[in-house]
Formats: sequence, structure tokens, C-alpha cells
Amino acid sequence: MILSEIMERLEAFCPASFAQDWDNVGLQTGRTASDISTVCLCVDATSAVIDEARRHGAQLLVTHHPLLFTGTKRVTDQDYVGKRILELARNDIACFSLHTNFDVLHMADAAADDLRLRNRRVLEVTFEDDLSREGLGRIGDLPEHMTLGECAAFVRDTFRIPNVRVFGDPEQPVVCAAVLPGSGGDEIDISLKEGADVMITGDISHHKGIDAVEKGIAVIDAGHYGIEKIFVPYMRDFLRREFPDLTVIEAKESDPFITV
Repeated sequence: MILSEIMERLEAFCPASFAQDWDNVGLQTGRTASDISTVCLCVDATSAVIDEARRHGAQLLVTHHPLLFTGTKRVTDQDYVGKRILELARNDIACFSLHTNFDVLHMADAAADDLRLRNRRVLEVTFEDDLSREGLGRIGDLPEHMTLGECAAFVRDTFRIPNVRVFGDPEQPVVCAAVLPGSGGDEIDISLKEGADVMITGDISHHKGIDAVEKGIAVIDAGHYGIEKIFVPYMRDFLRREFPDLTVIEAKESDPFITV
């Protein structure tokens, strides 16, 4: 199958217009006329992932986080981004990224589905018309009443991660939860305003965590990768459904750090 045909379907699935203004989604590297038979899925296009894609004979890497995020003025082997681009080009592997457009249209709902949130709604609306309201994160009622400590264990087990960080009293009751996969520190105040007892997200700093508790909302930090890894199985199912003739593989990834 030609890359341009796959791109057309991906762009219909996650239009770039739903991405945040600062984002860089879509085709990162590659030739639109390339013939694609094997696709490799990942969250991040690290050097190890690119090497794995090469070893499996993949011609397309579909990532969640963009390979090219900040301005790139030169492509050389003197920095890690340049090395990745050169390696992709050397092996004729294209790279296509679905980031905040995927977050808005699919990631938040997928996370809310896993948490079985009831009476859910969009947390931060970024798009609205006569037919729909879309945006970052979701907010809704937990499937049952629980304490913050029980909720933390529920989140840990739901997303199959070794541990979570909790800001707040583990004995306090929580009913309404906001979830924003990735980095949700900037949406803590929105979650509080919308009535959430707890926010489930990642990348929470010391000060944002303690400030959130002081304001009256607990926080469960499940890590950036901890929740966003659901991108891979979600896209695997989509690609296998839409392109049954393609071989779809999942790169071996894990949290970028360990807790000792």
C-alpha cells in the first residue's frame, strides 16, 4: 500500500485541525510514494525503537509523540534527533505522528473507558460546533465510591503500572475523577472548577501536587507513559481493521525510568 493512502486514512481518523497550535503532527519524515507493507507502532521514536522497526523490515513508524517537536535547523549525526532522522532516511522508514489530535479525539475517551467513568464529559473543551464538543481530558463519576488510596490502587491496576504517586489524604472519599493522559498539571484548576475530587494524570511536580491538595483536589500521578501507552493497542486495532493486508507490530517500550 502507498504511504499517501495510509496518510489519508490516518488524517481522516485524527484531523490535524484538532491538534494544539504548538503541536507538530502528521508526516515527520519519509516519501509519500513509499510502498508500505509493515507498520511499527510506538509512543516515542527513540533510537532503540527505530532500530527495532528496521530489524522487522517496517517501512512506516507511527508514533504518538512527534519526532520533530522543536525547531530543527540542521540534520547531522551530532545530536540525537539528527541521528534518528538520518537512520530513518538510511532505511527508508517514514514516520507519522498522532499527538494532541489523538489526545482530543480518542486518548481521553479510551482512558475514561478503562476507568469506567460514568456521566462523563469533556474536561477542557478545545473544539465545539453544533454536533459535538471535543477537547483534552474527561471528567466523570468513578464506577463506585472509594477512598483516594483505593482509587490509586484502581488506577495502578487498570493501567498495569507498578506504582502511582498520590497527593492527598489516602483515606478521603473520592467520587468524581478527571483524567488527562500525559501531562495534566496545567488542567488541575479546571478539574477543580469542574467538580473533580481527584485528577488522574502524569508529570506532576512537587509544587503543583502540594498546591492542588491545598486548593482542595487530590492528584494521582500515573506517569506520562503510564497512561499514554494505550495509544499503541488502540492504533493496532485501528490499523488492523482499516488495513487488513498490512503487518502491524508493536515496539518494545516501557517506562523510561525505574523506581528503586
